[in-house]
Amino acid sequence: MRYNRLGSSGLIVSELCLGAMTFGTKPSRFGVIAGLDQEASSALVRQAVDAGINFIDTANVYSLGQSEEFTGGAIHALGLPRSELVLATKAMGSMGDGPNDAGMSRKHLLEQIDASLARLGTDYVDLYQIHGWDSQTPIDEALRALDDIVRSGRARYIGVSNWQAWQIMKALGISERLGLEKFVSLQAYYTVAGRDLERELVPLLKSEGLGLMVWSPLAGGLLSGKYRGSSDNSEGRRVKFDFPPVDQDRAYAVIEAMAPMAEARGVSIARIALAWLLYQDVVSTVIVGAKRADQLADNIAACDVTLSANDLAMLDRLSALPREYPGWMLDTQGSYRDTKVSPRRRPE
Repeated sequence: MRYNRLGSSGLIVSELCLGAMTFGTKPSRFGVIAGLDQEASSALVRQAVDAGINFIDTANVYSLGQSEEFTGGAIHALGLPRSELVLATKAMGSMGDGPNDAGMSRKHLLEQIDASLARLGTDYVDLYQIHGWDSQTPIDEALRALDDIVRSGRARYIGVSNWQAWQIMKALGISERLGLEKFVSLQAYYTVAGRDLERELVPLLKSEGLGLMVWSPLAGGLLSGKYRGSSDNSEGRRVKFDFPPVDQDRAYAVIEAMAPMAEARGVSIARIALAWLLYQDVVSTVIVGAKRADQLADNIAACDVTLSANDLAMLDRLSALPREYPGWMLDTQGSYRDTKVSPRRRPE
């Protein structure tokens, strides 16, 4: 297992993060993904930690809080030193039917951090993330609440998930102007079959030094190897829960290219897809979730897969995004200036 800094922060995390979305048995919006009881959840935590994973990510909405309960229960039952783990959770989603039971208002965030800590059985989380965009709450209100949470010791760092680039940039500017804690990370969807965030978000992350935590790195199981064409979809999670959306023609072309790479190495297609992500320099950690020990073991084994320059070039070509404005115009105009700068001298 390799370890990376989370963005430009001093927090060091394993390149794979255990996602706890599968933990919990309560009926919920994500019930098709969840289903593990406490014993099964604890077994996966033990397996992940033994493999060198020090990072666990959950959220208050996963199984309506039960994922946090089972995550905390596993840590305590296994006797894992809290200081050796990086624990992350999220808030914003609906935790009830009331008008203030969701969002990123001061009221909701301050209530939810306390509720999450109680379920996790700890007095702090290492990373507290806003789970999505709330159009009804001013950004500065949310940022002041997050700053208070950090200052109180209930969280060490803050992050965000599923925001647009302009929203993140605006938040960073407000934090800079008001002297508040800044986001250190973005949790976002990214796969070799879904590279949309490369248009705006990746340039932002690189410019501002935020780390990228990748969710659904196998595109909801599409890149697991179970699916080899549009007619081959009789089993797997996507049959019941077709999410996240993908360009299927592009995805299947990539799967067909990864298949011989996997066969030549004697590994699964899933490992090739995960390995591709680990080669992307903007990625701090890849969140892997599983329901079974063999699934988690296969995901962890992706850390040992090496891809050649030719492999990466082929996958890059097949998965490339269609050109869109203003990107193609920026390339057209900027290329002229690029030719006026001499390349740096390099040793012979």
